[in-house]
Amino acid sequence: MALTQLPKFIREHYTHQEWRHASSILMTDFPELFKEISDVLTRFRLKKSEVVVGGGSKTKIAGWIDAELTKLGWKERQFKTAFQVDERRIDSPTHKVDCFKANKHGGIGFEIEWNNKDPFFDRDLNNFRLLFELRTVSVGIILTRGEDLKALFKDLTAKGLKPASSFGESTTHWGKLLPRLEGGAGGGCPVLALGITRELYEEDVTDDEARELIQAAKALKKAKRKAGQATDEEEETDTEDET
Repeated sequence: MALTQLPKFIREHYTHQEWRHASSILMTDFPELFKEISDVLTRFRLKKSEVVVGGGSKTKIAGWIDAELTKLGWKERQFKTAFQVDERRIDSPTHKVDCFKANKHGGIGFEIEWNNKDPFFDRDLNNFRLLFELRTVSVGIILTRGEDLKALFKDLTAKGLKPASSFGESTTHWGKLLPRLEGGAGGGCPVLALGITRELYEEDVTDDEARELIQAAKALKKAKRKAGQATDEEEETDTEDET
């Protein structure tokens, strides 16, 4: 589905779908904020050197986008929400939103789901639903992996540059997001879904250079684990990333 309101580069390099006219609202009420997101996504490239190395709680792929938006004033936010029944207050804090920024019309929540477990989509959409009902988030945006990256990952696996267990069907990708979006998991919140496609892939290292990066990353993980500095996410990926 071609959403003509989106910038041409976004339409041609990202899979896209919307819920409840999200793109129209972005262009009408949040033109400057959406331009900031579009500019970052236009400069983004999916680099081979970062795909093969992977990461722990946040890969360089997601981290780069986060960092660029942070420079523009976007911030990670967790909102303090609660229910009030007579004199009884029940705290119900929301999950953190990766990037959030607001103007006089409301706020935009931006989530990056590169390679998490697919239930994270349920969390994100439910978060958008709740924050929309509380008049805090006006539009939610979710960025994930497009379906055509599957062939790319198979090529990397065949070359021994990525384990077959990476980027599995139970992780966050377009095929897992779309049914949830179209099923109304976001409630009344307008949502724009974007999928990173192979059009953004950059072969910035050779296969031999990629193997060297992988070995260097493994050595660093082992050194951190020995020193007791490895995070839980790094412990999990240490086994998964063996090639």
